[in-house]
Amino acid sequence: MSDFSLVPHGITVRDVRRNLHPSKLYEDAVRHEDDRITDAGALVAYSGLKTGRSPKDKRVVRRPQSEKDVWWGSVNVPLEPPSFEINRERAIDYLNTRSRVYCFDGFAGWDPESRIKVRVICSRAYHALFMNIMLIRPNREELANFGKPDYVIYNAGAFPANRHTPGMTSKTSVDLSIEDGQVVILGTEYAGEMKKGVFTIMNYLMPKRGLLSMHCSATCDRDSDRSSLLFGLSGTGKTTLSADPKRRLIGDDEHVWSDRGIFNIEGGCYAKTIDLTPESEPDIFQALHFGALLENVVLDESDRHVHFSDSSITENTRGAYPIEFIGNAKIPCVAGHPSDVIFLTCDAFGVLPPVSKLTPEQAMYHFISGYTAKVAGTEVGITEPKATFSPCFGGPFLVWHPTKYAAMLAEKLKKYKSNVWLVNTGWTGGGYGVGHRMKLRFTRAIIDAIHSGKLADAPTIQDPIFGLHMVSKVPNVPEDSLIPRDSWAVPGEYDATARRLAGLFRKNFENYESGASPELLKAGPLQYEECTEAVLLEG
Repeated sequence: MSDFSLVPHGITVRDVRRNLHPSKLYEDAVRHEDDRITDAGALVAYSGLKTGRSPKDKRVVRRPQSEKDVWWGSVNVPLEPPSFEINRERAIDYLNTRSRVYCFDGFAGWDPESRIKVRVICSRAYHALFMNIMLIRPNREELANFGKPDYVIYNAGAFPANRHTPGMTSKTSVDLSIEDGQVVILGTEYAGEMKKGVFTIMNYLMPKRGLLSMHCSATCDRDSDRSSLLFGLSGTGKTTLSADPKRRLIGDDEHVWSDRGIFNIEGGCYAKTIDLTPESEPDIFQALHFGALLENVVLDESDRHVHFSDSSITENTRGAYPIEFIGNAKIPCVAGHPSDVIFLTCDAFGVLPPVSKLTPEQAMYHFISGYTAKVAGTEVGITEPKATFSPCFGGPFLVWHPTKYAAMLAEKLKKYKSNVWLVNTGWTGGGYGVGHRMKLRFTRAIIDAIHSGKLADAPTIQDPIFGLHMVSKVPNVPEDSLIPRDSWAVPGEYDATARRLAGLFRKNFENYESGASPELLKAGPLQYEECTEAVLLEG
């Protein structure tokens, strides 16, 4: 039993287990939560009914100090202070019924000048281990002098919200109060809600300090500090492509770009593990040993072997592991300014080319658009890829209006002369259900060619509808796959599908036209009549 007390946070439980070593958390998880240990030594835990995020249940408390900063709407649904206080008291009351609670104190951000202190209070060893992995772990001296946290997460996910509380639409609620420095979780035990809660906090605080927070992975050269960023939503390949033995890993998901360079927000990685094999992703596979956490995977009770291809619980099976478990990770996770910025998109229509070099205006257009596909299982209710637009490739986690992040990115791209690329990790030879997904080895070859500089002067062909400068020759990539129209069995079907997708782009961008320059508007796809004329001329 620890002498550490959470009474200042309303927690009166005497048995507070603060910053336990993973081995002790393993013991508690197996003993008290009926979790399991795999044959490789990772802990397997289950999140219950919710096996993905619940974005429709996210709330931000509306208070005068931050009200003008927040991008209110479907992403940041306002919650009045009295309802937040009810939910917080409900969470605290639940935690106080437990015989033990767990506390983890850690940092968000590897830059000592910009990091914040986060305290997690939860009832499950599984959740404490997850945040032990995902936050940056303090050393003994830092923990002894941790002091007052900047933000506190009350995770009472095993206890539901009261649907009769004003502002609630279900038994699940994930509430952020910027002024109180608190996050309250009710009605979901999915650990990813804590991770994205911290990211949402950083997406508010960093731009307010003049720093750009980004939903991207990052690597750097082995022999220099020059970095590269890969933007994209979950499932587009950020984690997979950043686990590159030829480069040093800065992080797989969340970063900040400052005047000194880039730094990772997190202390760990959170990778999708569906169909994981040691051949396809050896670095991630070997990282899932003792000290790692597997979430919602199917385990063979006889030999404790994980069936990574089994999606009977969820498509969104996950593995969390400390970043140092990746052999080529750069610790501390900081690097210089990026030479290349890569937008990853999972195009379910099979229209966008495998790789295009973007003009500055196209870079802004595609960053604001954030086109991709929601991958099966990433969110509750998504069972197959679905085309979507997510501003800044991270719409669900933004707090400010998307144009603020876009303007900051444009400024940095110009200042540091970074190249920008659009890479399609989705379908080729036809749309979903007709064509096939781009082979990982070809996408890796494209990323390798970008990093080596071989694509800087590679030949390009301009797409007549989207205006993209499609790279037509990439080492170790079949040429017939680089120009999408040429890979379709019926070119006319490609033309019709491309016009349809172009219309979806234009419809989505109507949300941002009022603040867009004429140059930015011209960077998008052509109008339908222009598309038809361009296709006829091309043919």
